[in-house]
Amino acid sequence: MPKTSAGIVAFRRRQGTIEVLLVHPGGPLWRNKDEGAWSIPKGEYVAGENAEEVARKEFGEELGVQLTQKNLFPLGDVRQRGGKIVRAFAVETDLDARNIQSNTFEIEWPPRSGRRQTFPEIDRAGWFELVSARVKINQAQQVLLDRLESEATRLMLFARASRDHP
Repeated sequence: MPKTSAGIVAFRRRQGTIEVLLVHPGGPLWRNKDEGAWSIPKGEYVAGENAEEVARKEFGEELGVQLTQKNLFPLGDVRQRGGKIVRAFAVETDLDARNIQSNTFEIEWPPRSGRRQTFPEIDRAGWFELVSARVKINQAQQVLLDRLESEATRLMLFARASRDHP
């Protein structure tokens, strides 16, 4: 059975464009990787756990920010190249990506050295317009950006129609 993760596509609107919050994995293996290395904040969960609750928890652990928004909307699942399934939710929010406080992990580094080092799970986060985000994000997660763009456009049109025709 493939591993499963749950994550959140945080987005905001700036001057008529949508920006998404992406995170870059920490640690020495990712240090010099950029295009295709970024991701949505996410973490693994097991059968029986609530995917949305896990997504919220992982968002908080990876960024040091708790989501206060109650309503997340589902973006569905994607399968990454290694087989992991990512279930994603979206939320409109704004936060200062420069001040993230990620949790950490420990690994033997350098390999076979006998020394253990601690690294942040996420070494940086940033807001990207969708065009740039599609280059930065893990290739399998690009479809989540397409789904977000489609849903956000639909919601904006619905809000505009509701406002114009009370």
